[in-house]
Amino acid sequence: MKISAMRVLKIIIVAAILVELLYLGDWWAFRVRVSHGTAYGSVDVHQFLATSLKGNKTEYDMTGTVQKTCSHSIFPQKGNPACWWLERHKSQWEQ
Repeated sequence: MKISAMRVLKIIIVAAILVELLYLGDWWAFRVRVSHGTAYGSVDVHQFLATSLKGNKTEYDMTGTVQKTCSHSIFPQKGNPACWWLERHKSQWEQ
């Protein structure tokens, strides 16, 4: 089955509009949560430092655990990552 370029363009446009609508809905829901005081949470994040050594080796040191502020939303809001994403990525690496 051959798909024309025009059909692919329409699919891309519809997908972009749907993502924009999802973002706007998420932003609106976040604003409602801000007004109710339930928009933000915190997650314990483990921080590690990667140090390059001789012979193409790397040493990994745990620098500690800190609480990071996150937003209860689908997308990152106000400079904070989404809590669902931060819960799944609790390790942060620095070089």
